[in-house]
Amino acid sequence: MPAVPVPQSAAPHPSLYAAVAARSFRRYATYVAATLAGIFTNSVFGVITSFVYVAVWRANPTAGGYDVTDAVTYVWIGQAMLMTVCMFGGGSPDALASRIRSGDVAVDLYRPVSLLGWYLAADLGRAAYHLLTRGAAPLLVGGLLFDLRWPLGWELLWFGLSLPLAVAVSFALRMLAALSAFWLLDDTGPRSLLNFLAVFGSGLTVPLVLFPDGVREVLTALPFAAYLQLPADLWLGQRTGVDALAALGLAAGWAVVLLTACAWVLRAAERRVVVQGG
Repeated sequence: MPAVPVPQSAAPHPSLYAAVAARSFRRYATYVAATLAGIFTNSVFGVITSFVYVAVWRANPTAGGYDVTDAVTYVWIGQAMLMTVCMFGGGSPDALASRIRSGDVAVDLYRPVSLLGWYLAADLGRAAYHLLTRGAAPLLVGGLLFDLRWPLGWELLWFGLSLPLAVAVSFALRMLAALSAFWLLDDTGPRSLLNFLAVFGSGLTVPLVLFPDGVREVLTALPFAAYLQLPADLWLGQRTGVDALAALGLAAGWAVVLLTACAWVLRAAERRVVVQGG
């Protein structure tokens, strides 16, 4: 079938994106039972992993430059970031992929608003909700059960700045996987590969600081490190001053590059949209 012509969108008022983010926040807030179940699950896995890390760091008290308190804190930061950055996939890009498969994306492309901006705003609203619930609650549980290291002053500032960058990097990668459905008609393969790389490359499976020299530097330079390892190092004070700014700069650089790639792929897709499902 012939390509669908896509009109040029006028620049919408920023309040529109704020409204999209707020609506996304409220949407996720309706799933109270799922949120409570998720908090419980994150807390259980946090406790189990904490005991494993305590055993590892007792055998090697300075592994990766962390002490046992740093290691256990890292576990709970990971549980807090898990849903905030959609480590296992999900969020607004999955909704877009579904609309590409059904053909409903044609309606999205005709709206006088940036499709990329719309879905990014929706994902930021989702991330804010998960940070305040499935992020904060497991951290509080971890703080009650274990001796954690809490950020103060500059550490808190650096960590706070790293959060929107982590979400932006994650969103861009998930969006690229979703946009592959324009050509593949199904994003299952790219999405599964991305989820594997995110879980491993972020440091969720094993902290990246435990890898040998060379491998550690390569993994830390990849965008997946912005999901967890870089924010955790800022929280723990492992990166301070210029080093902290360099970490934030790396995450910001990846966010810009990946979002630009999303915009380019989206423009390429708009030129040859084929509506599926009739």
